[in-house]
Amino acid sequence: MSISKERRRIRYAVVGLGHIAQVAVLPAFAHARANSQLAALVSDDRQKLKKLGRRYHVDQLFSYRQYRDCLRSGLVDAVYIALPNHLHAPYTIEAARAGIHVLCEKPMAVTEKDCRAMIRAAAHAGVKLMIAYRLHFEAANMTAVRIVRSGKLGDPRFFTSAFSMQVRPDNIRTDKEKGGGTLYDIGIYCINAARYLFGAEPTEVFAFTGTSKKDQRFKEIDEMTGALLRFPDGRLAEFTSSFGAADVASYRIVGTKGDVRLDQAYEYVYPIDLYVTVKGKSRKQTFRKRDQFAPELDYFSNCILNDRTPEPSGQEGIADVRIIEALYRSAKRRRPVKIQYLRKNQRPSLKQTKQRPAVDKPELVRAKSAAL
Repeated sequence: MSISKERRRIRYAVVGLGHIAQVAVLPAFAHARANSQLAALVSDDRQKLKKLGRRYHVDQLFSYRQYRDCLRSGLVDAVYIALPNHLHAPYTIEAARAGIHVLCEKPMAVTEKDCRAMIRAAAHAGVKLMIAYRLHFEAANMTAVRIVRSGKLGDPRFFTSAFSMQVRPDNIRTDKEKGGGTLYDIGIYCINAARYLFGAEPTEVFAFTGTSKKDQRFKEIDEMTGALLRFPDGRLAEFTSSFGAADVASYRIVGTKGDVRLDQAYEYVYPIDLYVTVKGKSRKQTFRKRDQFAPELDYFSNCILNDRTPEPSGQEGIADVRIIEALYRSAKRRRPVKIQYLRKNQRPSLKQTKQRPAVDKPELVRAKSAAL
């Protein structure tokens, strides 16, 4: 879809009005109004459509059965897909076939096969496809990338991380058929961080899963997964993701001369603390809570308007999904799994970041946080 020079704002439909859409995506349009407009809402929950439509002054309201009508209405240029993981592929492909650009929440899909189908559909239709890796536009994480690339830490040797939470019973993240599991929801942040900090792709992985037999939340999925990733040049990354432990979201990358550590590294509701230690001398920098979603919208809209390939493209999304699938295969087989080398031409950098004020948590409409 071509955008006229006279109209320099991309019109979005937000598809799915769950927790992440309500607390982060919808409010972000206020901070991305220069080139992005919230034009339509898509949900099967009439109460959500009515109340959120009124709150954000959106008149174009569609059910999921009317999704095709929304895409072909001429009222939207792009969609932000905030649906359960197993629906990312079909809704992306449907949009692409209608000539609509797609900004899709991570994980890109549940399988590598679905990711490839999404990439093919976007390429065939000539539309942009971006995966919503918000930390690629967040200053603390991209500052860590800059420090590693600067050589101040020497040769980066290993990465370690933990991301955990107590998930609500019967939350969709515990439903295996809908793409549930710790790696798809939170472990993916650890995988992605290791990849952008090392600037490389793993060649082999190994994983163990652990689950309490007494906890009914984990009848279908892993309670936690411990993973080890081997990168080129003898580098290692290890992490644990858990749905049954206290809130932790941190990582550390250690080089031959020093290390960088981030606390609350993967969060969007807290400030992020960055610690740098080089040759025994340490300093701390605190990055205030910011709107991490408006910069995504602003960036993607600019890519559409200026015909640029987004950095967290489908290639970025498929890279993580293939690693997740390999980790679960490893845990099931109880042995390492090799990964075919994947060439990546684009990496995130500090240049992509934009500072936007934090948003106040809005009143939720028939939605709950995943965390207890």
